[in-house]
Amino acid sequence: SFEDLTQYIPTHTTMQNENGDNVDLYVPRKCSWTNRLLTSGDHGSVQINVGNVDPVTGLFTGESTPFAISGYVRAKSEADMALTALAKANDAKAASGAE
Repeated sequence: SFEDLTQYIPTHTTMQNENGDNVDLYVPRKCSWTNRLLTSGDHGSVQINVGNVDPVTGLFTGESTPFAISGYVRAKSEADMALTALAKANDAKAASGAE
């Protein structure tokens, strides 16, 4: 009967790994420029990986920094300005040694 099956249904479920740490399958992204949440319905949003460059040699280090841009910023034609400012701020942060 249904009453017998209800004892097997957990009342409070959490997604945990073997160590007991909480894990989720879906972690929403945020726009790097506006800090807006990028929902699943924002089909205009993009994520761009900008390569890190060694300041001394000017060569690609093999690492990259991801930047997420919302569809709102792209629709207002401000994505190029936002990405340029984010990349410059990331470069300044890397040059100062801050991580």
